[in-house]
Amino acid sequence: MTLHASASLPLDHLGRTARLAHFYIDGAWVRPQGSECASVIAPATEAAVGEIALGNAADVDHAVQAARRAFPAWAATSPAERAALLGRVHALLLERSELFAQALTLEMGAPISYARNAHVPLAAEHLRVARDNLADYPFIRPRGTTAIVREPIGVCALITPWNWPIYQITAKVGPALAAGCTVVLKPSELSPLSALLFAEIVHEAGVPAGVFNLVNGTGAEVGAALSVHPQVDMISITGSTRAGVLVAQAAATTVKRVAQELGGKSPNLVLPDADLERAIPPGVAAALRNMGQSCSAPTRLIVPRVALDRVHALALAALAQMKVGDPWQEATTHGPLANRAQFLRVQQMIEAGLQDGARLLAGGPGRPQGLEQGYYARPTIFSDVHTDMVIAQEEIFGPVLAILPYDSVEEAIAIANDSVYGLGAHVQGTDKDQVRAVATRIQSGQVHLNYPAWDPQAPFGGYKQSGNGREYGVEGMEEYMEVKSILGYYA
Repeated sequence: MTLHASASLPLDHLGRTARLAHFYIDGAWVRPQGSECASVIAPATEAAVGEIALGNAADVDHAVQAARRAFPAWAATSPAERAALLGRVHALLLERSELFAQALTLEMGAPISYARNAHVPLAAEHLRVARDNLADYPFIRPRGTTAIVREPIGVCALITPWNWPIYQITAKVGPALAAGCTVVLKPSELSPLSALLFAEIVHEAGVPAGVFNLVNGTGAEVGAALSVHPQVDMISITGSTRAGVLVAQAAATTVKRVAQELGGKSPNLVLPDADLERAIPPGVAAALRNMGQSCSAPTRLIVPRVALDRVHALALAALAQMKVGDPWQEATTHGPLANRAQFLRVQQMIEAGLQDGARLLAGGPGRPQGLEQGYYARPTIFSDVHTDMVIAQEEIFGPVLAILPYDSVEEAIAIANDSVYGLGAHVQGTDKDQVRAVATRIQSGQVHLNYPAWDPQAPFGGYKQSGNGREYGVEGMEEYMEVKSILGYYA
């Protein structure tokens, strides 16, 4: 299989502007302090398509010092000035949406149609929301004679993942800049192209020097240096629970604020009165979207045991509508997994499901027929899964759906909550009162009732080992603020 001709455009663009070998620090593209580099691998072909520079502690210090110098002036800008900058970044992202979409397809295998219709427009929404929330946000609120003041926390290190690269960048950068903070971004070294493109549009939008900085590198090197740096006031990380724990441990020595959006094993609870034709197909699609590489994907489908045969038929019919293949083809709905490590992880977990005795309905180990090269996996559905099985407890982060039957609603709720995670959840049913009542009993930071539209103003974050803090909406902006009480202010 060969890449579509347009696949070279993001690399051509970045190569022409020499961005691959540079970092964006203090308003300029600069050479790294060291000489380490890493290959950018196209998951559709397993071929190296370029190299990026990897930073070290000296690069981190350079970026943090720039952000520290820029902070007082940026924090003193008016909300209107910050909103205007975010508006310009938003407009440029939309203007270059095709370039971003192609970068996402090249670097992490998102089907080009999905990159165009989901990854990029949803990322743009985070910028729009951050801009719009500034219009009437009360940074000073009266409480009796006391003023409750919210101020930017300072220099923020933002660590973003490879599975929704530009989406997670805008979800952090937008509210952090809106709050008046300066930032140092460390995108994943596995999907760095869209981050470099983003740095270009931030620069072109006119961000003051030092307000936004980007350093590529590994978590072990750049992530660790940001975590321990004494002049970083806050870290926001989206990643695995393991990575979040390491960051929090390192940050503890300087008592930083740490906001974590980590792993998930989200339940989709189908109540006995649910319309299965409306509940099951969208549930399969939601679990497998982005090739299952979403932290809040509802990969545990909890269904009435008496309806299991019908659930199986509907799930298999939904799976048959999906086309795994070359991500550059418009008809492809699901491309490869984003990297080799994730491909191997998914294969391991499918084998674990078989070894634990789960019933394999579709898929299984290995690549789909005809796709011998690339990190392609077979979309897989297991049924008769028990809550103590590995595939019911561990985050797989791939196209694997587990169907868990129940005999009573109380048992279903217990299954939903039987997890160390609590990031997202779904509930399906026709009795709205019951659906709402069940939602209040699920231990999760976000619950979706009957597949509502995505809401960029809805706070998103986890219970338990899914993390702490919230992203999106007003609450996402408030994560980047300190609260100050000024007593007697209104006396």
